[in-house]
Amino acid sequence: VAYLVIFHILFVLFVWTYWKSIFTLPVQPGKKYHISYTDQERYENEERPEVQKQILAEIARKLPVYTRTESGGIRFCDRCQLIKPDRCHHCSVCAVCVLKMDHHCPWVNNCIGFSNYKFFLLFLAYSLLYCLYIAATVFKYFIKYWTGELTNGRSKFHVLFLLFVAVMFFVSLLFLFGYHCWLVSRNRSTLEAFSAPVFQNGPDKNGFNLGFVKNLQQVFGEEKKLWLLPIASSQGDGHFFPMRSLSEAQNPLLANEEQWEDDGVDEEQHDSGEASSLAIERET
Repeated sequence: VAYLVIFHILFVLFVWTYWKSIFTLPVQPGKKYHISYTDQERYENEERPEVQKQILAEIARKLPVYTRTESGGIRFCDRCQLIKPDRCHHCSVCAVCVLKMDHHCPWVNNCIGFSNYKFFLLFLAYSLLYCLYIAATVFKYFIKYWTGELTNGRSKFHVLFLLFVAVMFFVSLLFLFGYHCWLVSRNRSTLEAFSAPVFQNGPDKNGFNLGFVKNLQQVFGEEKKLWLLPIASSQGDGHFFPMRSLSEAQNPLLANEEQWEDDGVDEEQHDSGEASSLAIERET
């Protein structure tokens, strides 16, 4: 009875997390990040790069955007016609910009990002436990097969097949899940692990690293009773993420008041402008 209860609990959680990973659509940036038709027309009709820089800098001035391109420019998506929020990237498969995009997963046929990253992690965890459970329950029959106690030919095939598949998937999922656990502990996405986010003072792979506990809370929330359930509990709305600096003076994303005054940017409520000398990123 206990084996059946455990089996059904793992199966329900496995299916539930897989369902949530598939059918939770990736969250796209809000309307305030999209440039208006007037600005779009003004930007596209302008042939001088310097003026284009000024147009985007003016649009992004009141947005909480702190990360930049590798060249130090404003992160702009010419396909979606929007200023990219921090940690947002354009998915060529989904053809949209996805908040805190991690990767596009072919196994769930969906883009993994802010809206479903927790569900994806739980899906990996419960898949891992499911494979471990199957391997553990079949292993005793494998021992019988090895010692010759199992004589039924069809049973031999089933035992070997189940054990082989369960162990194979367990090992594969173990590496994948371990890698994503490491990413969560550092508060990084898969894309950020390969290419560090660029801030005002340059690339910083630990720019969003708040410490182990706070990093977990960013993904799973503060309510620990919801951590193991596929229920949305991630902190924030996916547009703005706290950074590791302890104070404004130490924060590499927030320049001192004098520098922002020189750039003509108002910093009320952590709104940040980009200098007019920034280059423009055109992602495809």
